[in-house]
Amino acid sequence: MVSQPPLASAGHWNSATDRVAVVVNGNAKQVTAELVETLDQIVQSGDLFVSRSLEEGQDIARTIVERGYPTVLTGGGDGTFVQMVSWVVRCAEELGRPFPRFGLLKLGTGNALAWVLGAQNPRGRGVVADLARLRREGGSRQLRLLEIEDQLTPFAGLGGDAIALSHYHAMREVFYKSRWLRHVATGPVVYSVSLLGRTVPQYLLKPTLRVRIVNEGGPAIRIGQDDRPVGKPIEKGEVIYDGPIRLLAFSTIPYWGLGARIFPYAEEREDRFNLRVVNFGSLTAVANVRDIWRGTYRSDQLHDFLVERMVVHCEVPTPVQIGGDVIGMRDSVRVALSEREIHVVDYYAPPPVPEAGRRPTGT
Repeated sequence: MVSQPPLASAGHWNSATDRVAVVVNGNAKQVTAELVETLDQIVQSGDLFVSRSLEEGQDIARTIVERGYPTVLTGGGDGTFVQMVSWVVRCAEELGRPFPRFGLLKLGTGNALAWVLGAQNPRGRGVVADLARLRREGGSRQLRLLEIEDQLTPFAGLGGDAIALSHYHAMREVFYKSRWLRHVATGPVVYSVSLLGRTVPQYLLKPTLRVRIVNEGGPAIRIGQDDRPVGKPIEKGEVIYDGPIRLLAFSTIPYWGLGARIFPYAEEREDRFNLRVVNFGSLTAVANVRDIWRGTYRSDQLHDFLVERMVVHCEVPTPVQIGGDVIGMRDSVRVALSEREIHVVDYYAPPPVPEAGRRPTGT
């Protein structure tokens, strides 16, 4: 193995206003001893947390709230972000504390949020660079999230969505455990092998799942193939969709992970999320994978809605994923656009303008 040169330093965080809690998933493949040591040199002593279990993560969240950090960065993928944000927000509400600003260090696989917020590549130098950018140019904005089973997440799904992710995670482990495959175990490569080797063959044989989706919020809007609203609004208590699906997914951000723009209408309205109902089979998916990846594919077997709140009833229990992590089998799922105001570090947003006589803090 070719040794890597030392990671460049991003300097030290010195002032109280700069203080940042950095929480990394110790189980993530990119979290090496070298990276942990480098991060520990950059942030103030005691501000770096390495979590290796759910119990440790919840304890870390409480410590973060009690110490009153203004900014919390998570490293380890979308699932790590979802868990930490959910725990910190819940604890802050219990203790009557304000929510911190959240950010993402790209240390996992998929990383849909990295495409939205501008986090750099998952190798150590990109992470260190993001810490340096946070002080001098990182802006902030509000991030809309979904509430599902007491968790806050930008995206989730069931059926084929969750099954494909479970296949991807299993295939990734196969790649990492092989000395011959480890060096080519990039996200797109692993996902392509997983999709073609496991998901597509399974879907050729698997019967479609039937679901019934009922609107529980404000009027839902159906989007036609010309990208415009079609039909009358679907009122509260009315059925949004009733029929077979191959995949069901919903999101407040355009990306599903690995740069795939699966939710082209996620940012169409601030008061709605994008619900996507897919009923085409594996062969159609493979034949149109480029357009699907870009978010430009349209079909009479692909239905998009803008929804505020809904409940999904499944004919049989089916796997559900939240933030890219499969949580188990469910026969019903409630999804709502969260009313909580969550702010995030966004490197695409302009940095804050400091008040006269004060130096920028990056917060």
